[in-house]
Amino acid sequence: MPDIPMPGDWALSSMWMPASTCGQTWIGSAAAFVAMWTVMMIPMMLPSLTPALWVHWMHARGIVGRRAAWSTLLVGFGYFAFWLVLGVVVFAVGAALSAGLLRSTVLARSMPVVSGVVIVLAGCVQFTPWKAGRLACCRTSPLDGFAPVNKCCAAFRYGFALAVHSGVCCANWMAVLFSIGIMDPRAMLTVTVAMLIEQRVKGHRPPLRNPT
Repeated sequence: MPDIPMPGDWALSSMWMPASTCGQTWIGSAAAFVAMWTVMMIPMMLPSLTPALWVHWMHARGIVGRRAAWSTLLVGFGYFAFWLVLGVVVFAVGAALSAGLLRSTVLARSMPVVSGVVIVLAGCVQFTPWKAGRLACCRTSPLDGFAPVNKCCAAFRYGFALAVHSGVCCANWMAVLFSIGIMDPRAMLTVTVAMLIEQRVKGHRPPLRNPT
């Protein structure tokens, strides 16, 4: 799938326009993208998810014993289910934007500038009180709240909610990833390391509350 040269000295990935460049169906291309997206999210988000899974497993072990592993696995499934759903949305938005870029030369020429502005704004957001509040929320509310470990649906919903918290917290980093190249391994590694560092360095996480 060769990239499409665009006005402004940049290239549009063919994955956004499969029907016109590769003869693929939209459904098949969307399924392939969502599969790649989900696989990509696992190594990116697992370092941030692991402490939450550990906390949940430790809590569940004292309640349901051997079933703690199953409950923890459901939390993980719920977490990555959110990123799978987000992948569907990302593909739909990306395909619509790409169609507009192919129709408008002015819009296509402005994309390098737009990408630069997005990266600058994402950097500015990193130092705002809003970002600090999101990081604090990620360290307290989702990790200190315990799902009812004896209910499968509750554990799955807990993982999904945890992913929503994480998604909001790392929204500026995801914007940088989209601007640089969503499938670029170097960009993925850079964003993963940045998110891991900010969660470990930005303050000390308070002790867990005892579940009631």
